[in-house]
Amino acid sequence: MESRKCLACNSNLQGRSDKVFCDAHCKSSYHYRKSIEGTPRFYIQVDNQLKLNRKILKAFNKAGKAIVRSNKLIELGFNPNFFTHYWKNTKGDVYLFVYEYGFLKHKEFGKEKFILVTWQDYMEN
Repeated sequence: MESRKCLACNSNLQGRSDKVFCDAHCKSSYHYRKSIEGTPRFYIQVDNQLKLNRKILKAFNKAGKAIVRSNKLIELGFNPNFFTHYWKNTKGDVYLFVYEYGFLKHKEFGKEKFILVTWQDYMEN
């Protein structure tokens, strides 16, 4: 009779004939490894990009408002196509937000820049 091996740790299995893991830990670690080996799910990619965007915006917007060259943010991995919501001011400018940090594309002296803001209570309406 051929001995059966655990799919996770490769140790000999004892017990039921359809058993494939030693214990719950091996089963969990096996499925975790399988999930990270495969291509990431779309929502995980989106969530990771949103987290990175928020981290970058937070780092550059310490005072609540800032102006930064867009290439500086993009070099760090910022992707302006990923945002959570938007806000339109009375002038018609549309600020895109990643949670509480917003940005607006702006051209100043021929340079692409982002105006960075922080969400305020008056933006609710």
